[in-house]
Amino acid sequence: MLTILGFAMIATFLVLIMTKKMSPIAALVLIPALFCVAVGQGAQLGDYVIEGVGNLAPTAAMLMFAIVYFGVMIDVGLFDPIVRGILKFCRADPMRIVVGTAVLAAIVSLDGDGSTTFMITVSAMYPLYKRLKMSLVVMTGVAATANGVMNTLPWGGPTARAATALKLDASEIFVPMIPALAMGLLAVFVLAYVLGLRERKRLGMLTLDEALAREPEQETVSTGGGGTRGGGTSSTAAAGTAAVGTGGEDRLRKDTSASGGGTGTGADADPTADPADEADDDDFQGLDPNRSTLRPKLYWFNAGLTAALLTAMIMELMPIPVLFLLGAALALTVNFPHMPDQRARIAAHADNVLNVSGMVFAAAVFTGVLTGTGMVENMADWVVGAVPDAMGPHMAIVTGLLSLPLTYFMSNDGFYFGVLPVLAEAGAAHGVSPLEIARASLAGQALHMSSPLVPAVYVLVGMAKVEFGDHTRFTVKWAILTSLVVLAAGVLFGIM
Repeated sequence: MLTILGFAMIATFLVLIMTKKMSPIAALVLIPALFCVAVGQGAQLGDYVIEGVGNLAPTAAMLMFAIVYFGVMIDVGLFDPIVRGILKFCRADPMRIVVGTAVLAAIVSLDGDGSTTFMITVSAMYPLYKRLKMSLVVMTGVAATANGVMNTLPWGGPTARAATALKLDASEIFVPMIPALAMGLLAVFVLAYVLGLRERKRLGMLTLDEALAREPEQETVSTGGGGTRGGGTSSTAAAGTAAVGTGGEDRLRKDTSASGGGTGTGADADPTADPADEADDDDFQGLDPNRSTLRPKLYWFNAGLTAALLTAMIMELMPIPVLFLLGAALALTVNFPHMPDQRARIAAHADNVLNVSGMVFAAAVFTGVLTGTGMVENMADWVVGAVPDAMGPHMAIVTGLLSLPLTYFMSNDGFYFGVLPVLAEAGAAHGVSPLEIARASLAGQALHMSSPLVPAVYVLVGMAKVEFGDHTRFTVKWAILTSLVVLAAGVLFGIM
């Protein structure tokens, strides 16, 4: 019964948020509360929630101070050279912009933290997507899938969990997987290329000057990101690129050499478009290269501080929440020594902090009930028990296939510490080594990064102003395909 109710709870949650009948926060809280009562454990709901909050509190703290830290770094101009490089490569070509999104997300993912990746990627690419009226779910889908593949780095989490759960060396798991993961990353780039061609066909191709042309009248917009347009630093031009005016006639024009024109209506239109945003879409110019928060004299200090912070994260010198707490405090103090300026920077990023931390604590209710009631354990036992004995010699492939749904519907901790040891035992009984099982378990990470149980995904959709349901509908199919490419490559190369 717990197995059925567990799957029913997850299905109900996904249906409600994908059909936009409930907000993610409300669904994450109310649906598990109702199911907890339905299984007759309503009296223990408080204990389950407190336990879930306790488990996710470090994650919430990390995200809060990571948003402040990287928000400040964006404000002071640390990432402006990256934005300029992306702009130079993209040249207002939708195909190049989508490919640039994948490349940027993959590079930044080397730090092993999804929230950092999404904050930097969205901050750099969001202005171009909005200015060219490109689909924002393309940006979030490509970024999430690229980060999912790169999330398998030894310091990213899943590999370390697999190594710990099966008492293996992380390098023995990861290094042989590099060719398969490279194929997965290549699949992401090919996907970005194809999606980019679709966007180019829908929108046409523009020159960079046309894309960034200054409108006759400007509205100020927040560079703090996420949610509302209040607060933050006003911006009127794309980062690193001077706005070009042509006597009040400035507007986007299709390049006559581009094929397919059109205005992007119907099925190809951006499903995340908000009518309330349409009025100021044309006035969105991105990060202002002349904004008052820039600190060019402190550029190398900020670059060194960020490099030191990421190095400390990789080397695990301190818990990540502590590192970001210290980093945020130091960044604010050095770059904005006056208290009013510090308060202004914190206020500019308060929307993101509140939205993301609220989502994390709401997710704690969901995971707390799912785990506390025993639903997760029963679901895992049912799935493992459903594997036919004839598939025993192919347990690595079975593990890879099961990693897709299980890491999507469960936390990484639940899968790697609860399910993976059982799969490894089943594989050992048929002569399949734990190393093969561990490597196969990484195949589903491309899909996992879009799971509603991953806090970082709420940073992504929040900053991009995309509905989580829209992101899920668009991304899941491509993430599954990418995960299957990684699994197939692993089998082809004899890794698993």
